Amino acid sequence: MSEITFSSFSLAEPLQRALTEKGYTQPSPIQAQSIPVAMKGTDLLACAQTGTGKTAAFALPILHRLAELNRKPQRGEIRTLVLTPTRELAVQVADSFNAYGKHLRFRIGLVYGGVSQHPQTRALQNGLDVLIATPGRLLDLMEQGFVDLSKISCFVLDEADRMLDMGFINDIRKIAGKLPAERQTLFFSATMGQEISRLANSLLRSPEEIRIAPQFTTAEKIDQSVLFVEKDNKQALLFNILEGQLANNQRELSLVFSRTKHGAKKLAEKLNRAGIKADAIHGNKSQAARQKTLDRFRDGRTPVLVATDVAARGIDVRNITLVINFDLPMEADSYVHRIGRTARAGASGRALSFCSSDELNLLRSVERLIKQTVPVDSGHEHHSASLAARHLQGGGLDQPKSGGKGRSGGGRQRSFSRGPDRNPRGKNFRRGGRRPRPAGA
Repeated sequence: MSEITFSSFSLAEPLQRALTEKGYTQPSPIQAQSIPVAMKGTDLLACAQTGTGKTAAFALPILHRLAELNRKPQRGEIRTLVLTPTRELAVQVADSFNAYGKHLRFRIGLVYGGVSQHPQTRALQNGLDVLIATPGRLLDLMEQGFVDLSKISCFVLDEADRMLDMGFINDIRKIAGKLPAERQTLFFSATMGQEISRLANSLLRSPEEIRIAPQFTTAEKIDQSVLFVEKDNKQALLFNILEGQLANNQRELSLVFSRTKHGAKKLAEKLNRAGIKADAIHGNKSQAARQKTLDRFRDGRTPVLVATDVAARGIDVRNITLVINFDLPMEADSYVHRIGRTARAGASGRALSFCSSDELNLLRSVERLIKQTVPVDSGHEHHSASLAARHLQGGGLDQPKSGGKGRSGGGRQRSFSRGPDRNPRGKNFRRGGRRPRPAGA
């Protein structure tokens, strides 16, 4: 069977020409599976990590439809709405539309806060083929009467999980309430928790579901270990580890993961009270505040950063030598992405995971996903032998014996080699339609 290429999709000639000029021939997995679904007008629920090419997965079908329509929008008409969580992402998405549609004539507009609204309202009044917007400014302009969503034929929700983490859930529901019932909805998210699933169910009609196993892999020299600890002792254990880390090298950076925004904020406050310079990054912070936080972390002014999964997306900081899972992630895939923040550019790094009694099942999920045991470090004063025993008795993978000596994380450890990650089903899967041909089939 022949390899899937962009020409396999029968996209409009101007799009094919633009792709050829950019040297794009073979679609990524999310593109290969999503483009045919989107082109036939079906609702789509797609779970794929950032950086997998999902913008083209919705931009190309939308531009193809505009090429076939070959009609200018009427005054005040908006045909396609793409919601993004941040101004930066909105600009990136617009750049992609313009690059793929460089040989098409279409009108595209951007709506986001922090700038004057007058150029945005003028573009809306003239009519747009594609509107790319952040929820806050869009709602503001809707309330002022500048936005008519009654003609929307395609609605795209991009990075839905980050939207929810930033507190946009009510804004999204208000905007969706103004959209016509007869429309196509394309829903993209890097994770698929319960709240995301509820939102998707409220917006989509008989969608085809596509999940792409993360292509992101960890660095080759990450020493992993799990520290069994009672929940009440987690904070003291964290302080001990970070104090030791900073005593050894003030220039090394540590990234601590908390499951919730509230937890991240509180943990950073407690660290600072304990004399450990720390800051938190989470969805309740503005984009400007998040950037300042990252700048302070990057240059070492605050050597410890406490983050939530979604807020940490996009953090690409060298010299992160230690990642600590203060809370194990609810989704096993997130473990891979978390610990991959260290050991970049050929450097080595450590990844320590705290595991309390209510997280034993989460640890088992991680070990099943990565198909290896996370070595146990028992060489710390808060080690819970009973939890370690329960993990083994409850069906955990056979644990190696811990060295139990030296610094925390200094027990026998194993490197996490690069390789394709798998979801719990062991392969990419797609519900609600035919299974597509795998790339290279």
